[in-house]
Amino acid sequence: MKLQKIIFLALFILSFSLNAQVNIEQTKHDNDLKLSALPYYSFGKGVGLTSPDSLFQFNIRFRMQNRVSYIENDGEKPGYDGQIRRLRLRFDGYVINPKFLYAIQLSFAPGDVGEIHEGENINIIRDAVFFYRPNKNWNISFGQTKLPGNRQRVNSSGGLQLTDRTINNAKFTIDRDFGFQIHNMNEFRDKLSYNFKAAFTTGEGRNSTEKADDGIAATGKIELMPFGAFTKDGTYFEGDVVREKKPKLLISGAFQQNNHARRTQGQLGNDLFEKRTMKSVLLDGMFKYNGWAAMMSYMSRSTTENAVTFNPDDATETSYVFVGNGFDYQASYITKSNYEFITRYSIQNVGKDIQALAPNTREISFGVTKYIWEHAFKLQAEINFDKLEYFNGTTKNNWYARLQVEIGI
Repeated sequence: MKLQKIIFLALFILSFSLNAQVNIEQTKHDNDLKLSALPYYSFGKGVGLTSPDSLFQFNIRFRMQNRVSYIENDGEKPGYDGQIRRLRLRFDGYVINPKFLYAIQLSFAPGDVGEIHEGENINIIRDAVFFYRPNKNWNISFGQTKLPGNRQRVNSSGGLQLTDRTINNAKFTIDRDFGFQIHNMNEFRDKLSYNFKAAFTTGEGRNSTEKADDGIAATGKIELMPFGAFTKDGTYFEGDVVREKKPKLLISGAFQQNNHARRTQGQLGNDLFEKRTMKSVLLDGMFKYNGWAAMMSYMSRSTTENAVTFNPDDATETSYVFVGNGFDYQASYITKSNYEFITRYSIQNVGKDIQALAPNTREISFGVTKYIWEHAFKLQAEINFDKLEYFNGTTKNNWYARLQVEIGI
C-alpha cells in the first residue's frame, strides 16, 4: 500500500513538472510576465534567473526618476526643487508552474513613500500580488496592486509623456487596493479586441491595517479596441513611440462603488471624521497612428451623503470627500529622430458640497521628450501653468518649469 502511494506521488510530481516545462515557452510568448493588473513598461525584460529544473523564475527590474524644478506659486517666493521623484524595484516570476505568478514592487523615494505619521504604516510596499493564469485569456489575482481604473493611473509612471500625471488623476483616481481581481483578456492584432476586468477589494487603499469593517469596494471595467490591439502593448504607455502602421483606438469605461470609505479620496487622502460611500466614473480614449497620439479622459467622484464631515469634538474642524469631475485632453507627435512634442489641457470642477473649500482648476502643460531607449531611458522637459478659481471670486496663477531624467530596465 505504501509502495503504491509512493509510486502515485512520484508520477504526480513528474506530471506536474513536465506540465510546467511544456508551458514555459507558451507563457514567455503570451505573457512575458506582463500582467494586466500590474503593467510595467520595459523595453527589455529586466534581469532574470530561471532554475535548472525550470520550476522557478525570478526577474528583477528597477527604474529611477530624477528631477529639478523651478516653481512660482502666486503669493509665494519662487524657488528651486531637486529630488529623486521615484525609485522603484520590481520583482516578478513564477513558482513551480508558469501559471502561478507573483509580482512585488517597492518604492524608496521620499515623495513616493510619503511622510511617516504616528500610528500610520510606512508605505514602501506598492504591490505584492499573487496571480493564477490558467491561460492567456484569464488573470486571477489576490493581493495588493493597481485597480482597473483610469488609463493614466493604470499605466506605469515610467510610461508617461510628461513628468507627472494630471491634476484630475491626483484627485479622482482609485489607485491601489487589497483584494481579488479577475481579468478576461481578448486581444487580437487586427480585429476587434475587448477586455473585461473586475475587482472586489477592501476599499481602504494600500498598506492599511485599520480596524475591520463591513465596507468593500467593487470595481468593473470594459476596454474596447475596434481596430485591434496596439503594437507592443501600446495601451500601457503614452505617445506613439513605436509609430503604429495602422490606426489604433482604445475606448474604456470603469465604475467603482466604495462602501463606507474612511479617506477623503476613497483609497487615498486624509482620514474622514465619518465614513462615506463613494461612486467613481472613469472614461478614457486613446488613439495612435504613425507617430501621432491623442488621449482624452473623464473622471468623477460623488457620494451618497454630504461630502463634508465634522469632528464630533470640535464642529469647526472639517474633513471632506473630494467630489467633482474633470476632463483631460492630450496630444503629441514624435519625430523620426525620437523627439516628441506634447501638449495637455485639464479642467477640474469641484462638487457643490465643497465649492467653498476647494478651488476649480485649469491646467495647461507643454513638453518635449527625447527618447534614448524608448520610455526606459528618456530626457523630459516641461513647463506647466495652473489657474485656481476660488468660490469668493479670487484667482491664483502658479507655474513651474522642470527637467527630468528617467532610466530603468
